Formats: sequence, structure tokens, C-alpha cells
Amino acid sequence: MEIQKAQRRRAKIRLSIQGPSGSGKTYSSLLVAKGLVNGWSDICVIDTENHSADLYSHLGAYNVLTLGKPFAPESYIDAIELCEKSGMKVIIIDSLSHEWEGEGGILDIHASMVGNSFTNWSKVTPRHNALVQRLLQSNCHVIATFRTKQDYVLSDKNGKMVPEKVGLKSVTKDGMDYEFTVALDMDINHNATCTKDRTGLFNGSVPFKVNEATGMRIKDWCEAVSESFGGSAGSSAGGSVEQLKPSVEEMVSAVKTMEELVLLWQKVEHSDANRLMFTKRKSEIESEGRYSNGTH
Repeated sequence: MEIQKAQRRRAKIRLSIQGPSGSGKTYSSLLVAKGLVNGWSDICVIDTENHSADLYSHLGAYNVLTLGKPFAPESYIDAIELCEKSGMKVIIIDSLSHEWEGEGGILDIHASMVGNSFTNWSKVTPRHNALVQRLLQSNCHVIATFRTKQDYVLSDKNGKMVPEKVGLKSVTKDGMDYEFTVALDMDINHNATCTKDRTGLFNGSVPFKVNEATGMRIKDWCEAVSESFGGSAGSSAGGSVEQLKPSVEEMVSAVKTMEELVLLWQKVEHSDANRLMFTKRKSEIESEGRYSNGTH
């Protein structure tokens, strides 16, 4: 047992990426992983999606560990430990939703148990929690993807309870997002929105494209030298946390609608250079709108 000074350079990212089918969760995860370790050989995808990870083999020679049913928590734990023993630096779990809702997952296990349903939860929940703890304690960077489904709540309208859409919800245990350092929501246009961020790297209100540079920013944050070791708080070889945020140019290019552009304009400095970028993007959005409506 030894007390040591806190060092962010020891940190390993825990990143969740959720979204509907086709939103680019696997592809985005691979790009982030590449940015984290600047190579492919130290990356392993734990693939539960019927070999979907192989679809992007053209990107580089990353590793794949195929995990079939039953998708019990213990199977995931074994896969994580195998990746660690093999010297991997980034583990992508694609997807973690199967552990909850897949065949042989927690819900399936619970449904097959006899006896009191409430009492049975006290037996299966520790198995799920063991996986969460193993994920958090890994000496690798961990990126987990989650499927999403439309969520509803009952609202009182004129004395009548009616279902109302409230957005997409991850297919996993409620509160799972609290276990991650950063949580990203992907939409069908492959844009990401940050819904949780303990790094200070992302602007939660502005959608952006996930790429290799995203992983490089996170890597710099993980390796930042703390003030106790002679550096200023939040500084790193890559610059300050503020400098690691997406540039105005990157944020402007990710904007898809005039409403988003106006919202972003309210958050940035009104310099001549920024004004020029916003004017250009405004013209591009207007042009895209005319094209999509069939006019020229």
C-alpha cells in the first residue's frame, strides 16, 4: 500500500458512444482509438455485432475478438482480460448493449429465473456490476458502443395520460452513462453530440464529426502534466485544455442548419475571421437547402 501524488498521465479514457443502427458508432470508435495510440496493432474490437468490425479492415490492421452468445457479463470480462494479456492498449466493446438485452444477457438471465422477480434482481445485478468494475479497472483505454431505442414517458394532457417521445435511450442498465468519462450521442448523419464530459474538451451544445483528431485530444488530456509536477493545471504537450477544444472552424463545418449556426454564433468571438467563416457556411447551408428541395 502506497500513497502517491495524483497524475493525470495515468488516466485511461472511458468513452461511450451511443446511437441508432447506421449512425457510425463502430467507425467512429476506430478513429478515436487510432488517435489515442497512433497505430492499429494495439487496438482490439470485442465484436458482438456479427462481424461488423471486419467491415472497416481497410482502415488498418487492428485486432478483432468475436464474442458470440450467450452474452453473459462473465464472457465480456474474459474478453477484456484476454485483450489485456495480449498487450492491447485500446479495447473497443462493440456493443455493450448485448450484455443487457442480448441472448444470455442480464435481462434474459433474469427472465429465465424462477421465484420472486425482485429477489432475483439481487442475484443478477452483482454480475452486471462485476463487469462494470472490471471495465473501470482496466489498464487499457476502453470505448464502449451502445444501441439506442426511442424512449417514451406518460404525460397528463387534459386529464388523459398519453405517451410522449423524449428522445433516444441507450440499451443498457439505467445510469450506465455515469460510469464513463465522456459520453457521445451519434445521429443518423454521423454527427456526435457530447452529453457528458469530465475532460472539458467538448462543447456539449455543438455537434461535430468524430475523427482521429478527437482521439488525439483525449490522449493529450490523459497525459496532461498536473500542477504538482511543474506544469500548469490542465497543460500538456499538446497545449491547454482550452486549446484542445474543437476550433471554431471545425465547429462551423459540423453545423448542418441555420438554427445551429445562429446558436454557435452566439457562443464565439465576433471577429472578422469568424464572421467570414460563418458567412461562407451560411451560403453553403442555403445552397444545400435549395438543392435538397430540387431547385437550383
